[in-house]
Amino acid sequence: MDNAGRMDRVRAYYASFGQREWNRLDNPADGAIELELTQRALLRHLTNEERILDVGGGPGRYAIWLAERGHHVVLADLSPELLAIGRERSRTAGVGLEDIRQADARDLSQWPDASFDVVLELGPFYHLQSQSDRDGAAVEAARVLRPGGLLFAAFMPRLAFLRRTMALPDERHRLLDREWIERLLKSGAFDNDVGGRFDNGYGARPEEIDPYLRKHGFHQLELIAAEGLTTGIQAAVAGLTDPSLHSAALDLIERTASEQSILGLANHLLYVGRRSPTASQQGSD
Repeated sequence: MDNAGRMDRVRAYYASFGQREWNRLDNPADGAIELELTQRALLRHLTNEERILDVGGGPGRYAIWLAERGHHVVLADLSPELLAIGRERSRTAGVGLEDIRQADARDLSQWPDASFDVVLELGPFYHLQSQSDRDGAAVEAARVLRPGGLLFAAFMPRLAFLRRTMALPDERHRLLDREWIERLLKSGAFDNDVGGRFDNGYGARPEEIDPYLRKHGFHQLELIAAEGLTTGIQAAVAGLTDPSLHSAALDLIERTASEQSILGLANHLLYVGRRSPTASQQGSD
C-alpha cells in the first residue's frame, strides 16, 4: 500500500472515533495519567502567550487547554470530523483558538518559516512508517519553528505494539506470523488486520529518538514515559480519590518518568526539544 493509502486509513480510523478521541484522555485505564504528565511537561517549558501549532491535535484537547492559559493556538489535523469536534468544544469552553485547519504533518506549507514559538506533534510520528515521511514531518516542524522554538513530539515505543498484540485476544494470531513479528521488531511497522483498530503504526526505539531529531536541528531537553511507571496500573493511580495521595503519586511518577529502565515499556513517549538557533531550514546540522 502506498503512503497516500496509508494516510487514508489513518484518517478513516480517527474519523470513526468521534468523541472517543476527546474522552480517551479522561479514561483512568488509558489516557488520564498521560494527560496529566503531558500537561506538567508543557507547564515546565512554556512561557506566557506563545504562538503554538498543535499538529495532529484532533478534537483540540491540548489546544483548548493551552488557549485557556493565554497562548495563541492553531489547531491542525488530518481529520475534518475531529476538527469539527474541536470547533464545538472550543465554543462550549468559551475559548478562542487562533485558527483551525486541516493539515498533514508532512506538509505545513500553509504556514511560513519561523512562524511559531512551539509545535506540538502528539500523534503524527507514530503513524509515519516510512523514513521519508518521518523526515518530512521533522523538517516541516523545524521550518515553521522560530530559532530556539520548542517541539513536543509523541512517539510509541516498539515494544508497546508487541504488548498490545499479546493483550488483545482477537489480535494474538499475529504472534504466529513470523514475518509480521520480524517486520515490527526490525522496522517498527505495525499493521493491523482487525478492522476498526489502531493501524498503520510506527514504533520507535527510545534510544534512537534523540539522535534522529538532532539530525533535524533539535536539541533534546527531555524524553519521558508519558504514563511514567504506571503502564498497566494507570487505573489504580488515576482513580486515587485522596487528593494528597494522588498528588504525591503524580509527583513521584513525574520525577521518575525519564528513567531509562521504563522508557522502552511505556505506552507513549514524550520528547521535548529545542530548535537550534543555527539549524538550516532543511533541518540538518
